[in-house]
Amino acid sequence: MSFLMLALDIMPKLLEGAIVTIELTIIAIMIGIFIGIPVAMGRVYGNKPVYAICTFFVEIIRGTPLLTQLFILYFGLPSIGIMLSPFMAAMIGLGINSAAYQAEYFRGAIQSVKKEQLIAAYSIGMNQMQAIRHIILPQMFRLVIPSWSNELIYLLKYSSMAYMIQAPEIMSQGRLIASRNFRTFEVFIIVALIYLVLVSILSKILDMVENKFRIPGL
Repeated sequence: MSFLMLALDIMPKLLEGAIVTIELTIIAIMIGIFIGIPVAMGRVYGNKPVYAICTFFVEIIRGTPLLTQLFILYFGLPSIGIMLSPFMAAMIGLGINSAAYQAEYFRGAIQSVKKEQLIAAYSIGMNQMQAIRHIILPQMFRLVIPSWSNELIYLLKYSSMAYMIQAPEIMSQGRLIASRNFRTFEVFIIVALIYLVLVSILSKILDMVENKFRIPGL
């Protein structure tokens, strides 16, 4: 069987895996956003206990390998009676891992907004929450896009580690196919090409988003 015929033969299964990869990436990035923003706010505006808790979360997650976190969720939690499916464990693990990194991106974007803007907001009668909501957050979302874009692309590629806990994404499908036809080199070349296409499409979309929301002069 030629390389082209092999690609056509295994493509349906690999595309099934690609759909799972995309689902994992989208869900995980959303989990990262919903956790990362409060953590970033806690590190910038929180009192000492809140700051300490948020910092502890970031340091623990960033200081341990993603694979270890996935193993804890999938292989470790059953020992205390919590059973997660491979997809669920991968989704939670990738989401929490991304949250720690996104929190730092958001924190940097928040701190790049000039403090004088908060002072001006207070001077016209806004409280801290109103100033953050109406002044800080809108600018943060625009400023964070370049670094956040990198996180989304990294997350798409790091989702390949989910195959270690048997989540049925591209790598898992590729490994299963290679174990059956023993054409490992060709199979994983095709897998790599699928990742390349996905990353290229995502990069183009993110470039358009960045250009649309770019702050003039920055």
